[in-house]
Amino acid sequence: MTATDTHRTIDAIWRIESAKVIAGLTRMVRDIGVAEDLAHDALVAALEQWPNEGIPRNPGAWLMAAAKHRAIDHFRRNALLDRKHQELGHDLLEKQETIPDFDSALDDDVGDDLLRLVFTACHPVLPTDARAALTLRLLGGLTTEEIARAFLSTEPTIAQRIVRAKKTLAKAQVAYEVPRGVELAARLSSVLEVIYLIFNEGYSATAGDDWVRPALCEDALRLGRILAELMPREAEVHGLVALMEIQASRLRARVGPSGEPILLAAQNRTLWDRLLIQRGLNALNRARALGGEAGPYALQASIAAVHAQARTADETDWSRIVDLYTVLAERMPSPVIELNRAVAVSMASGPEPALAIVDRLTAEPTLQRYHFLPTVRGDLLAKLGRSDEARAEFERAATLTQNARERDLLLGRAKACS
Repeated sequence: MTATDTHRTIDAIWRIESAKVIAGLTRMVRDIGVAEDLAHDALVAALEQWPNEGIPRNPGAWLMAAAKHRAIDHFRRNALLDRKHQELGHDLLEKQETIPDFDSALDDDVGDDLLRLVFTACHPVLPTDARAALTLRLLGGLTTEEIARAFLSTEPTIAQRIVRAKKTLAKAQVAYEVPRGVELAARLSSVLEVIYLIFNEGYSATAGDDWVRPALCEDALRLGRILAELMPREAEVHGLVALMEIQASRLRARVGPSGEPILLAAQNRTLWDRLLIQRGLNALNRARALGGEAGPYALQASIAAVHAQARTADETDWSRIVDLYTVLAERMPSPVIELNRAVAVSMASGPEPALAIVDRLTAEPTLQRYHFLPTVRGDLLAKLGRSDEARAEFERAATLTQNARERDLLLGRAKACS
């Protein structure tokens, strides 16, 4: 294995293991900022040692062990400065003797640790945007640039937001625990938002060379399923799980043999995972059985279910999807939802009325750097025979996306307009 291959492998391992390592460390040191620093120190050690020594059998356990040793050193250095650190450092030294099996240390209660990390990162002492950004960073292993793309924001803004968030949590001495009672319900919507953002980064990667990153989808699904067990009477938890299960069922069909993107209409539906679809439909039924007004995630899951139940793209009930998007737009107004509704309108009623909706969105400030807007507009213009305009839109969309696979797809569509 070349040095380049090893570094790529380490990067992939870090994406998978970082959340577990940070979550376990936070339980030990009770400070998210310190935990992340220690985890990154372990990553640096891996980058220095693994190219020469080889990838360990259990890389996650290796990272955890390396980070734990650095935690011990950290508390030794600071023992005289902070009594709390002195006590925690002593506790860690004792644990070094009582828990020598790092494999077990990683695996035991990993779900609980991840859940604690989510609720801590989503603590109400932080603004909503900071909660989501911090959790994507800590649990999703996303870079600041990727998080900025997810939030339609700038990289410096997100970086400052994350730094401030960690400082705020440390200053407020936020307890590393899962909230209970009324506090749990009040913080749930923020947690659901963050989990779905993590899922979406795996389902349609904002950057890099891969169109999908299934490991992130799996992380989000695991967190969603844990929440469903924790809060079985919350319809929106089941709605989110349903949405993620159904969308995850398409992952194998979303990429071709060479990793190229395959859009929904062209996907081989025999590759859709019927077990995940059934799990999603079951979760959606549980959400509906709880009664009350359907929330945003349950409505989006209902839209995904319409797609999942159509044997072919031509059999899709687009009128039903338009109706669901209309209700969703009323309950959660958003230019992105309106753009998705325009796509459904184009399939149900033709490109002309859909283009009128999209044209109204072109002045929306939050969509100015959103590549899906010119993508949709280009598709509608192409269907109307306005090829030159369509080509320009696809080319503009290609300049906005940070995903190499998506850029190739858009440039191919632009070329086809010629």
